[in-house]
Amino acid sequence: MQNTFSPDDRITLAHGAGGRKTSELIHDIFAKYFKGPRVATDDAAVVPVIGSPIAMTTDGFIVSPWRFPGGNIGKLSICGTVNDLACMGATPRFLTCAFQIEEGFPIADLDVIVASMAETCAKAHVDICAGDTKVAGKGQVDGLFITTTGIGEILPGIETSGKYAKPGDDILVSGDIGRHGAAILLARGDYGIDADITSDCAPLSEPILHMLRATGYHFKDVHTIRDATRGGVGTVLHEIASDSHVGIEINEPDIPVDPAVAGLTGLLGLSPLYLACEGRVVIICDPRVTPDVIQALQQHENTKGIKRIGTVTDNHAGHVMLKTEIGTEVLLPEPTGELLPRIC
Repeated sequence: MQNTFSPDDRITLAHGAGGRKTSELIHDIFAKYFKGPRVATDDAAVVPVIGSPIAMTTDGFIVSPWRFPGGNIGKLSICGTVNDLACMGATPRFLTCAFQIEEGFPIADLDVIVASMAETCAKAHVDICAGDTKVAGKGQVDGLFITTTGIGEILPGIETSGKYAKPGDDILVSGDIGRHGAAILLARGDYGIDADITSDCAPLSEPILHMLRATGYHFKDVHTIRDATRGGVGTVLHEIASDSHVGIEINEPDIPVDPAVAGLTGLLGLSPLYLACEGRVVIICDPRVTPDVIQALQQHENTKGIKRIGTVTDNHAGHVMLKTEIGTEVLLPEPTGELLPRIC
């Protein structure tokens, strides 16, 4: 497909006006990457009726800078929605996407972002079937915002929720934590720190669904799966403790943290527990299926670092207790105000 734009071209208000420039943008960027029999060419996509219960989610993505080590806002917009569906035990089926683009945004950069979305969709085996584009005046949008909505087909018998954690359950995290937040912080260049940290941004539907099947379809033994995105693992654990009216105890030495992330957070006085992840999930399950969960996730690149980090208890309901490296126990504070770094 021949492009009609040059490398120096930028988004103009005309690209959002619905005329020729809009058609060119759709033709040169979106149609080039978003293909398939379900892609809408009319006012709405027509998709097959899903027979089982569905999971449906929507999320907005505002990332500065739009490109960071390990990904960009396009990859992130697919991973975030796909992972939310997978955490409900759903096979992602269809996505829609909406773009709010600032006047003056480089079209070549938009091409990179949309190409990344298509590549990530292919890895997650999900199709984008409809979308929308709006162009905002200069200064009304910080470069580019993306909103994605997803529909997934829930596996038969699965029912997970932050309300289902039970005393005695194991708490697991699917890999080292805090890398996305650390990568975004460094990409902004505000601190003049050079560290080799790459975002963990990745689609997780394949390993999560494999894990559920590996439990022998004892779905009721996997009680909670939560995507530890904004606010990180610490915030997710507080939400689960509150929703399930249980206490949570985690062991600091067992929490996987990349050495570079540990060094950065130590230098800046931040906690990896409250840094965003974009390719990590917290899993709470009955101990009898923990070996199956760990074995299944260790077979996948993005979840091979899975670790058991704690236990659900009927003590101190609604709170999270941290057992430190020196053997003391402290209540992990619930985050208040604005988390740093602010990622969206």
